Amino acid sequence: MLNINNDVSHKKNEILVQIIKAMMNKSLENDVHFIPRKMVPRDATPKTCCIFHDRELLRQRTIAQLGFSLEEYDDEKPLALYAKEALAREKPSMPILTFLHEACNACVTSHYLVTNACQGCLARPCMMNCPKKAITVGKQATIDATKCINCGMCMQNCPYHAIIKIPVPCEEACPVGAITKDEQGKERIDYDKCIFCGNCMRNCPFGAIMTKSQLVDVFAHILNGKKVVAMYAPAIAAQFRAKPGQLESALKQAGFSRVWEVAIGADVCADNESKEFQERMERGDKLMTTSCCPAYVRAVRVHVPSLNECVSETRTPMHYTAEIAKKADPDCITVFIGPCVAKRYEGANDDLVDYVLSIQDIGALLMAKNIEVASLEPEPDSIIPTASGRNFAVSGGVAESIKVRLPDPSILRPGVINGLNKAGMAQLATYGKINSGAMPTPPNCANLVEVMACEGGCVGGPAVITNPKVATVLLKNYVTAGAIDADKMAKKE
Repeated sequence: MLNINNDVSHKKNEILVQIIKAMMNKSLENDVHFIPRKMVPRDATPKTCCIFHDRELLRQRTIAQLGFSLEEYDDEKPLALYAKEALAREKPSMPILTFLHEACNACVTSHYLVTNACQGCLARPCMMNCPKKAITVGKQATIDATKCINCGMCMQNCPYHAIIKIPVPCEEACPVGAITKDEQGKERIDYDKCIFCGNCMRNCPFGAIMTKSQLVDVFAHILNGKKVVAMYAPAIAAQFRAKPGQLESALKQAGFSRVWEVAIGADVCADNESKEFQERMERGDKLMTTSCCPAYVRAVRVHVPSLNECVSETRTPMHYTAEIAKKADPDCITVFIGPCVAKRYEGANDDLVDYVLSIQDIGALLMAKNIEVASLEPEPDSIIPTASGRNFAVSGGVAESIKVRLPDPSILRPGVINGLNKAGMAQLATYGKINSGAMPTPPNCANLVEVMACEGGCVGGPAVITNPKVATVLLKNYVTAGAIDADKMAKKE
């Protein structure tokens, strides 16, 4: 996984900041043409073959940030026309991801490579443990590519770590095999298989896979005086090192008419899931899985259908918060803000959610407007969530939130799948076999399975701007600051 501090992220952020500043000046159609030139002036040192190719890549990235698919890219169409169409757009288009073909490095097929660190040792564990006898050893080991099956046994057994794996980062990161090479060696996404986890996007070192931003649409509504409400996931506060109430102040300064913390929707979700879990256990179900992670739900629907009936029928915190917002003001435009790619897919299929922005989107908006979250006076909303509602953002938090709401918590045997990588998908398949009866139920098998597509939970989402480990610590402080103790609340009821 790439560190969040990288040149691709910086370029994306700079483009968004330039777009918002141009919109604030009511000059987007005029200024958008100059964004690539400003970012790569004539005397710049080129990152690719030349500054003109650098500018072309930035031009295409700008089009994606304006909300368009690059699969329909027209190199003769002026950026001004793209901007005009973006400002007139009524709703975002699918799919939520787009592929910058020009940026793809057409990485060589994944394979193992013997480096100069090889000592040609007498033990020869690489050769002895190769199941296909693909390795011979002279002064150094060599691998016969025609025999190698990429099992990795040679790398695991080399005492000098002299054998390394050369991966295709996006293919390696995709847990469901949705990315493959086309005839030109470039990658392509099969959207029938894709679960929109965002792993490919954050692992591509060339930034060739992007989300189509909805920031232009949202900010256009704000500039037009519409009632645009923000619904931010608890993970967001940790990204900006905010104390309770500071993010509300920042988002209102940015132009949102009202701000809702999605932890209040998480409380509704946990209340409903705890009741549903109790009912399922009473009727004899083997297990129930949580439903708040849309990437996980899609993974089940597409790849592990034997778990379909186990997915909780409870809606997500985003949905319940949007429901609350629409009840408070039926005419408002709802905007979810989170660290997730899959939430855009969910939002596109939820009539109560109008737009979905990433943390990167909102970070660029705040930067363009010179808003420092940590320096603002807190402006807390009238509805205070529980600590467990805020804790939905970390792995294990959903299961714990359900547990504290049960009359008899001892009936719950939690199981947590912390990240939908390939190993996580294998765990899902195992639960599917248990549910279908293809595999006997092990003793003390989990009866509530919480699944997070991102390792660590939402704090490790594909669109975060803060190191997940740091964000987890910051979230702990945020969770306990002024939130209601769900355990005490449940006992009162």
